Amino acid sequence: MNIMIVTNEEELQQAYQVRKTVFVEEQNVPIEEEIDHLEGESTHFLVKNENHEPIGAGRFRVVDGYGKVERICVLAEARKSGAGRALMEFIEQYALSQEIEITKLNAQVQAIPFYESLGYAVISDEFLDAGIPHRTMKKRI
Repeated sequence: MNIMIVTNEEELQQAYQVRKTVFVEEQNVPIEEEIDHLEGESTHFLVKNENHEPIGAGRFRVVDGYGKVERICVLAEARKSGAGRALMEFIEQYALSQEIEITKLNAQVQAIPFYESLGYAVISDEFLDAGIPHRTMKKRI
């Protein structure tokens, strides 16, 4: 498994394709909500398997002094492989390299146990984002 910071248009399109597969095709999130106006100010991440095929993606922004982790996803066939955990650890190391010590994310309710296993704690009531129940979570890294 190889995790990287996206550095060119081809990698960015691969990350977008993973996100479209997971969020738009699987979860019916409208494409205009998935690929949004914040893409240009985000650092994008891509996970590839041993065959160099894209299997995961995410993005990161600095918002009000904390790191906002967003759009974390892994293709269905690669879930439970450790790709999501590895991606999150990679993003947290990136955040630390940017002198960011607190990260937040809006987790789909069904994914809360995964993020709790990484040390995140729920800090909000449930809310809808793209019609999907979420809660905000936070971690000091």
